[in-house]
Order: sequence, then C-alpha cells, then structure tokens
Amino acid sequence: MKLATVRAIADLTHAEIPDVVASAYGIESLRFGPEYLLPKPFDPRLIEHICPAVAKAAMDSGVATRPIADLEAYRQRMRRFVYQSGNAMEPVFVAAKAAPKRVAYAEGEDERVLRAAQIVVDEGLATPVLIGRADVIKARIESFGLRLKPGENCECVNVLDDSRYAETWREYHSLVERKGVSRLLAKDEMRSRPTLIGAMLLRRGDVDATLCGTYGVYSDHLRYVENVIGLREGATTLAAMQMVLLPGRQLFICDTHVNLDPTEEQIAATALMAAEEVRRFGLTPSVALLSHSSFGSSNAPGAQKMRRALALIRNSEPGLDVDGEMRGDAALSRSIIEDVFPNTSLKREANVLVMPSVDAANIAYNLLRVAAGNGITVGGILLGAARPVHILTPSATVRRIVNMTAVAVVDAGFQRARA
Repeated sequence: MKLATVRAIADLTHAEIPDVVASAYGIESLRFGPEYLLPKPFDPRLIEHICPAVAKAAMDSGVATRPIADLEAYRQRMRRFVYQSGNAMEPVFVAAKAAPKRVAYAEGEDERVLRAAQIVVDEGLATPVLIGRADVIKARIESFGLRLKPGENCECVNVLDDSRYAETWREYHSLVERKGVSRLLAKDEMRSRPTLIGAMLLRRGDVDATLCGTYGVYSDHLRYVENVIGLREGATTLAAMQMVLLPGRQLFICDTHVNLDPTEEQIAATALMAAEEVRRFGLTPSVALLSHSSFGSSNAPGAQKMRRALALIRNSEPGLDVDGEMRGDAALSRSIIEDVFPNTSLKREANVLVMPSVDAANIAYNLLRVAAGNGITVGGILLGAARPVHILTPSATVRRIVNMTAVAVVDAGFQRARA
C-alpha cells in the first residue's frame, strides 16, 4: 500500500498541474524536475488518486476485508470532497459520459478553457473543438503542460485559416444582410468573432454544442446566438438561468441576463423552460414567482405581472409545482410560507426562483454566489435556443466550464432525441 501511494504521487507529479495549484502558487508551467518532485499540498487530485490506489492495493494483497466493488464509483465519491458541485452534477455527468458529443469552445486560447478541455478529455465527456489561433493554442497547451493533442483527442478551428471560411461568411451574411451587416463586415466578423464562429459551426452541424462568454460582454455573445441560432420550435423567448450551490440546497435563478423587464408571457415561458431543464439534473422543480408583494398584498405593476404569469403557467402546465407572487423568504422557508399563506399550492420549498426583472435576478444571483455559495455555481444555462449553446460569464472557473460542458452534451443528446 505504501508503494501504491508512492506510485500515485509520482503519476500526479508527472501530470500537468491543475488550475487550483497554478492560481494558489502563481505558477503556470511547473513540471517534474528538481523544482517539482512532489505534488503541492493544495492539489485537489490527491484524494481522488491516492485513496483508490491504496484501496486497490489493499484488495490485491488480501488485507482489505471489505473489497470495493466499483473503484471508479469510489473515486467519484472522493471527488465530491474536493468539488462541491459533484453531487448536483452527478446525474448530468453520467448522462454526458454515456453519449459524448463534439463541443466548441469560442475562447479556445483562454487558459481556463484549455485546462477545462483537458479535464473534459480525461473524463470522457466530449471532444473539445477549440476556436482560436492554432499556433497560440498549441503554444499554450505546451506551456501549461497539458496533454491535449489537436487532431487526436481534440480539434482546433484556426480563425486565421479555415477551409470553411468563404462558405461560412456567405451563409452568415445571408442571415443578417437585412440587419445592417454588409458583406465586408460579415467577412471581418467571421475572422474576428469567435462566438460567431462557434455559433456557425453549431448551425452547420460541425459541432453538437457551443460554449462562449469567458470574456467580453454578455449582450455581444447573445446577439450572435440570436442571429445565427435563434429560438427552438415552440419557444417564444431566450432566458439565462444560473444554479447556485448553497449549504443544504440548490437554487436555480432566472432570468439573470436576457430580458431586462420581461412581460408576463416571457416570465411564464422562462419558468416552464427552467422547470424542464431542472429535471435533467435529476430534480423535481418547485417554482416560485418572486416579488416584493406577497400573494396579493400589493397591486404594483410588477406584482400584477407576476400574478398574470402564474395564470399562464398553470394553464400551460397544470401539474407543475408553482406559486406566487411571493417574497423570497417565503419561497425558501416552509414555515414562513405556511404562516403567510397556508393555502399555497407550493408543495415544498422552492428550488427555482423566477425574478420580475434582470436587475433582481442578477443581483440576487451574485449576492448568493459570493456571500452564501462560496462561488460554487453552474451556468449560465441559456434556455430556449434552437441548438445547445450556452453563454458563461468572465468569472467562470475551470470547474464551471467543465460542468457546463456536461450540461451542453446532455442538452445536445436531448435535442437529438426530440428531433
């Protein structure tokens, strides 16, 4: 078992360092040698690599009296001690690994994206398609000590030289020529806007899903998604949903980015799409329509809007566990809601919070993320798009990119099944 420990440590030392270690020690290209003989104490991989190795050695030697039947499942349990999103994401990861897809990353030169792509390959979640300058991507892969190999375990779309360029810019121009985009501008954007490139690859079927947004302004990314991908059949709006992992609960908050002051129809559509997405996480949605008003205590326009949205939701999906308008504390506390409104139709504490505006949703999300959620989030999940495309935010971590890759893969499989 001591030898198993030594070998596991040696394997980690020869592998690339994870982003957590690089950030904690302010290093990027640390590799095995005189300056790096042992993994750093903050390396999150220690528990998930050493424990299974020791357990296997104990079983092989006959020391273990209760052998572990599934070492991979044991390793996954160890990972939950490191990554707090592990439990919440487990059903999604299982589904993604069962049917991996090709996922395009618009910001393929970003260090976080490259490190996430390495994990995606190692986990068997997807084949990464990295968009960027090919020489820069290759140089950074080498600099970070990653094992990504374009043409083997990943792909690279060179923004400066791709055989599909002429065909793609013409197709893009045909989509937006009546939106003020000239041929010259279409050519330029197809060279310089990686989100547009990712969206066009997705539209053409060259990839199964696209992730973007690790830098830049959300509205810029959204514009290309709207112009190129558009709404799925039956959808009337796009909306952004974020999952925040809190002690003892998971909350899904929407719409954090898209509809500044949504109508009751948009709120209803967002709630229904959010409930559909939450079910893919293996959860039963319980939807609260939030307001400063509590079940008719105010006739302010915002409160009335949420009440009208509730009627639309119940008409569309009578079986959905939903109620409102209500305050945030009532949505999250069974005792409070039973005291305020004992006849509520909400069967359990809400896990989907639908806000009356982007301001309310975005503020609530960021406050919870920082003050109560230790920054552990999954998102942004774009609801309503015709194909699996999701817009992250510049604060996205490597783990969030990995999580969103799994979400995108599952979405791609779901859309194929529905088609």
